[in-house]
Amino acid sequence: MVKPGFSLNKLVDILKASAEPTRMRLLVLLSSGDLTVSDLTEILSQSQPRISRHLKLLSEAGLIERYQEGAWAWFRLRREGEAAGLARKLVEEASHADAVITRDQGRLAQVRAARAEKAMAYFSRNAVGWDNIRKLHISEEKVETALRDMVGDQPVDSLLDLGTGTGRLLQLFEGIYRHGMGIDASREMLAVARANLEKSGISKASIRQGDIFNLPLENGGYDLVTIHQVLHYLEDPHLAISEAARMVRPGGRLVIVDFAPHGIDSLRGEHLHARLGFSHQMMADWLEQAGLEVVKTRDLEPESGAEALTVTIWLARDRRIEMADEQPAPKIASRRV
Repeated sequence: MVKPGFSLNKLVDILKASAEPTRMRLLVLLSSGDLTVSDLTEILSQSQPRISRHLKLLSEAGLIERYQEGAWAWFRLRREGEAAGLARKLVEEASHADAVITRDQGRLAQVRAARAEKAMAYFSRNAVGWDNIRKLHISEEKVETALRDMVGDQPVDSLLDLGTGTGRLLQLFEGIYRHGMGIDASREMLAVARANLEKSGISKASIRQGDIFNLPLENGGYDLVTIHQVLHYLEDPHLAISEAARMVRPGGRLVIVDFAPHGIDSLRGEHLHARLGFSHQMMADWLEQAGLEVVKTRDLEPESGAEALTVTIWLARDRRIEMADEQPAPKIASRRV
C-alpha cells in the first residue's frame, strides 16, 4: 500500500512558507492559542503589514487558519486538513530553549497578563452590580428557568461553579447538591458571593479563589460543573473547558452558558469581551477534544433591541461511564459450602 502524503510540489510550497524566521516564530506562537494581528505585531515588534503578509503566506500553505469576530481577525494553528499534522510537527521540532522563541513566549505572557489585569479591574469595579450587568441583553430569569429544565432535579453529590461571580448558580441549584464549590479569580467577586450565600443561609457551599486555567482541585471530583457567562471574557476558552472537564467525574456533566455568535464589537471596549460568542460547532469540537459529548443544546432568543443577544446553553456529559458499562461484568466465582 502506498503511504499517503504530499505531492512534491505541495510539500515544497509548505516548506517554503515555513522556511523563514518570522513565519516560524508565528507558527510557534499560534500553537499556544488564538491571537490577533495586533497581538502578533506587539510580540514580534514588527509592522502590521509585514505580519499580515507572513500570515497570508502561512494561511495559503494550509498551516494556519483565520476567523473573524466582529472587527477583529483571529489566527490559530490549523487543526484539520492535510497540512495540520505537518504544522504541529514543525512546531514540535523547534527548540523552546532557543533565545528568540523564549523571548517571544515571554512577550506573549506579558500581552495575556495585561489583558487579564484589565479584565480583573473591570470585574472589581462592577462586582456589586454584576447581576444587573448580565441582564443587559437577556432576562436572567429566562436563562435560569432553561438551566433548571436542562439540569433537572435529580440530586447530585457535588457541584462546581467556575467563574462563580456573585455565587448565583450556587443559590439556583442549592436544592440538588450536597456539597457546592464556587471558584473565582476576583477577591471582590468572592466577597459578594460569600455575602450572598450567607444572606441565603446556604452553608453547604464554599467559595475559593482560583485560576480557571489551573484549578486548585483534585481531578474528577464533581458530578456537575457549570460555567455561566465566563468564556467570552477569555482569550483561550478551550483551555478553560479542558480544565473544567478534568473536574468532571465519569458520567458527570458540564453545563456552559454563553452567547451565540454576534457582531456587537462595542462589547470589547465597553465590557472587555474577548470573544463575540460561540457557535454550536466550535463548542462541540472543544468539548469533544476535552473528552465530553454534547447531549443537549438550547438557544434562548433575545428580547427586542438593537443590541440584543442570543444566549446558548450546552449540556455535555463525560463518556467514561458509558464505556465502563459496555464492558462485560466480571464473573463472581461460586462458593461451595
